[in-house]
Amino acid sequence: MITDWLEVQRGEAPLVVAFPHTGTEIPAELAPRYASPWIARRDADWWIGRLYDFCHELGATTVRTSISRSVIDVNRDPSGASLYPGQATTELCPTTTFDGEALYHPGAEPDAEEIERRREIWFVPYHAALAAELERLKARHGQVVLYDAHSIRSCIPRLFEGQLPQFNIGTNTGGSCARELAEAVETVCDRANLSRVTDGRFKGGWTTRHYGQPGAGVHALQMELACRGYMVEPQGRPSPDNWPSPYEPHRAEPLRRVLKDVLAACLAFAKA
Repeated sequence: MITDWLEVQRGEAPLVVAFPHTGTEIPAELAPRYASPWIARRDADWWIGRLYDFCHELGATTVRTSISRSVIDVNRDPSGASLYPGQATTELCPTTTFDGEALYHPGAEPDAEEIERRREIWFVPYHAALAAELERLKARHGQVVLYDAHSIRSCIPRLFEGQLPQFNIGTNTGGSCARELAEAVETVCDRANLSRVTDGRFKGGWTTRHYGQPGAGVHALQMELACRGYMVEPQGRPSPDNWPSPYEPHRAEPLRRVLKDVLAACLAFAKA
């Protein structure tokens, strides 16, 4: 199923891979409200769709929105509640970038009515599609794994200290999937001799926390990758001259091999 902004490519294996932040589209009627087109697109999960373009070879189902997270973040709590109380984060309809810069011209920020409108247009259909695919595959296999695919710049002082590990696995502190699944993914990552943390700064967004119900046969985890694994990151805060930098196939290939094994481990768990 492909619409002008929502894409669902069905597979028959018990694995759904979600791409909530690869989109960069800003609807024409909203574009003038943003401080700049570049700022409105800067925090996308750049090139993640390309990095995981092997998903369908494994029989996985993918769900992707092309709408920018700056319009609405489909991985945030629709009620507006913070997923990380007390820590810097961005909202359901973000008003700032990861670095704390204003996304909108003064006075052009979305009000409650506009946020609800965006929720109905984009958030609700995205999650209806995701829920339908999970239900379809769980009915067929008995259980299913939801893998929420993300990436982020390695250094963003407003969000976290120092350099982020290469692999950031989120399981909502063990609540969104069986421990056996988390351990299988950890083992694959650790074999690569790259840095890894589980339930560190990123414990899983709303998608992981909402759908992850191990007792009901839906096991969800989030993988937040540091971008340096597949593209060159600029020193310091990026600028329009250096971000996004190009996808680098040679740099990405070792990471892709690990990620193929990660998804294979997810499938092996689901089929066990």
